[in-house]
Amino acid sequence: MENLFDLTGKVAVVTGASSGLGADAALAYAQVGADVAILARRIEKLNEVKAAIESTGRKVAAIACDVTKEESVKAAMEEVLSTFGHIDILLNNAGVAVRGGVDSMSVEEWDKSFDTNVKGIFLASKYVIPQMKERGYGKIVNIASVNAVIADKNDTFIRHSYNASKSAVLGLTKGMAASYARFGITVNAIGPALFESEMTAGTLFKSEQFLNAYNMVNPAGRPGKKGELNGSILFLSSDASSYVQGQFIIVDGGGALV
Repeated sequence: MENLFDLTGKVAVVTGASSGLGADAALAYAQVGADVAILARRIEKLNEVKAAIESTGRKVAAIACDVTKEESVKAAMEEVLSTFGHIDILLNNAGVAVRGGVDSMSVEEWDKSFDTNVKGIFLASKYVIPQMKERGYGKIVNIASVNAVIADKNDTFIRHSYNASKSAVLGLTKGMAASYARFGITVNAIGPALFESEMTAGTLFKSEQFLNAYNMVNPAGRPGKKGELNGSILFLSSDASSYVQGQFIIVDGGGALV
């Protein structure tokens, strides 16, 4: 039987790949046969991830890139294409979570959320889609969040710009999906709930009260474990999802159900 998840011969680009879910996904791509370009601002952290990917025997390029800056993204994608010749998969993973409500946060904090979480996807896609259209093939996966559809009541965890920007990711995903399907490009989104990462280790995972409440309410009774997002990412990045378009897969242990 054909292995629909096999990515041998494919090239995957992962933004925000220096740690956490992005680093995990980059390694998962390599483990199923893809060559990988890992992008982030911190090249020293990227080189650590690069070493892990190289141990799989796949080709990997670590490229410094700030997804909020057009020239940085343009240069990074040109380097990827020069190195690998084509791009089959784009995982738009770079993101930030800025705490605060609209009554307390600054304009700069608001802009930081949208520049990274939304403009970053726009810019990365802008410089990948043209060659995908030419080749008649592409898989774009946008990392949104379960917080695109649910929000927090507790003042400690209010993140209005995060809610708004991640909801915008869903709208962008649908628009891109509808426009580019005829070129053989699928565009879908994933909504992780609570996973331990650099972003959450110093905030949500530091609060025993929050974790106890989360575990009590969540049907699975726990946060996501390392690697549990990879199955959904690989599904949407492979030919297993060839007829899946503009969808939003929530990976949250059932938390959004209750």
